[in-house]
Amino acid sequence: MSTVDERIDASVLELDCEQEAARICDGLRQAVAQSLRRRGVVVAISGGIDSSVCAALAVRAFGPTRVHCLILPERDSDPDSAARATLLAQTLGVQAETFDIAPALEAIGAYAARDAAVRSVLPEYDTTWKMKLAISGGSEGAINRFRLVARSPGGEQHERDLRLHEYLTIVAATSYKQRLRKTIEYFHADRLHYAVIGTPNRLEYDQGFFVKNGDGSADIKPIAHLYKTQVYAMARHLGLPERLCNAQPTTDTYSLEQGQDEFYFALPYRAMDLALWALEHAVPAAQLASALDITAAQAEAVYADILRKRQTTRPLHLRPILFGSVSVGGHAA
Repeated sequence: MSTVDERIDASVLELDCEQEAARICDGLRQAVAQSLRRRGVVVAISGGIDSSVCAALAVRAFGPTRVHCLILPERDSDPDSAARATLLAQTLGVQAETFDIAPALEAIGAYAARDAAVRSVLPEYDTTWKMKLAISGGSEGAINRFRLVARSPGGEQHERDLRLHEYLTIVAATSYKQRLRKTIEYFHADRLHYAVIGTPNRLEYDQGFFVKNGDGSADIKPIAHLYKTQVYAMARHLGLPERLCNAQPTTDTYSLEQGQDEFYFALPYRAMDLALWALEHAVPAAQLASALDITAAQAEAVYADILRKRQTTRPLHLRPILFGSVSVGGHAA
């Protein structure tokens, strides 16, 4: 049975931003000083809302001199992402270093492996084209399937279904980007004796929208309990520039512009937030359907898609599996 009134809307996600910001900052100070025994924090800033809010909260907790920001673009990054990240650093008064990771990705074969997989289904594709992956099926109750979307220099768009091997190869090659960025973050954290902040919001953390040992790796994840809608509200409360507060969620991973909803989530983030909240609060699908102006069958499919993603991405959350009891710091691991 539902635990809420018959009608639900976005008001269920309203947040006392000042109270929550103070609570998070207290937690950050305690975690860094007492649990992790570090002097400050490293935050990789992408120009997106999540990393922007994490950086702003870190500055509020520690001051700008103990927050080190990194801007880590590569060949497929939108130039405006780095520009927004630079604006954030200037606004917060923090030191930020920029490292172009494209040469390293080129050296380890990330682009070559991806492009070879793309050409196996679209032979005419070359490095002058732009591409992305798109998802479909989950919101209609079907099994999710992935498609390649590519655009030629002349503007012609091509779509192809991807076989499992090609899909996995493209994703694996793309995951190099997140893992290399995390390597750089931990280098700077080690040299400064700082902790690394991870930036996933609740949607990403709950449904496994992260790369294991990539953007999923961190010492602290201060906003993993906040819905995306709440992260935007927090950004405005913290006084971030409108250019950042209005930034739309993208993967900023493929050369073609790509929203997170078309790549991974069943719905745009505002609707997805409400769907996840409704599922967590046992709201019947019919009530969610009314709130989102979709059919009850579609709402059921969205619930099923959330549960399926939780199940299939559960290994991303697991610690390494041990085959015997090992004491770590006086406690059994």
